[in-house]
Amino acid sequence: MLGKSKPTPTTTTVETQTAKIGTIIGPGAIFKGDISAPEAIRIDGTLTGNCDCKANLILGTEGQIKGNIRAQNVILSGKVVGDVAASGKLELLATGKLSGNITARSLVIDEDAFFDGRCAMVTNHAAALELEEEEPPKAEDKTEAEAKSNSKSDDVDKY
Repeated sequence: MLGKSKPTPTTTTVETQTAKIGTIIGPGAIFKGDISAPEAIRIDGTLTGNCDCKANLILGTEGQIKGNIRAQNVILSGKVVGDVAASGKLELLATGKLSGNITARSLVIDEDAFFDGRCAMVTNHAAALELEEEEPPKAEDKTEAEAKSNSKSDDVDKY
């Protein structure tokens, strides 16, 4: 019609993020060691090590990461074994598999995605970093605490 502008087509999150990628680990590539980048990273190969990205991280369908991830926004279509800390949004797409804990401000998990771990929702990046650094008590610490509490209850029973 005259005088009406056509609506601009909307792009998906993956397409928007793909246009701004600074580092790519391509299909079939194997990277061993930690990686850190100030710009977005796309991984379609295998990364064995931790990934620290100041911007966005995109893991392709064939991509695999064995290590912890820290990024602003994370889109997972591949397989991750490790913890993920996103100061913004974490998207686990239908083909994605995550075995590890999540710390994120926003979380989207598609219907057929796989997730095995704990999730902590935070309101800011500082809180995300604090939660990531905390470690749950070890099993041996629990048994020592239980032994102490049992010995105190034994002392009470003596009187």
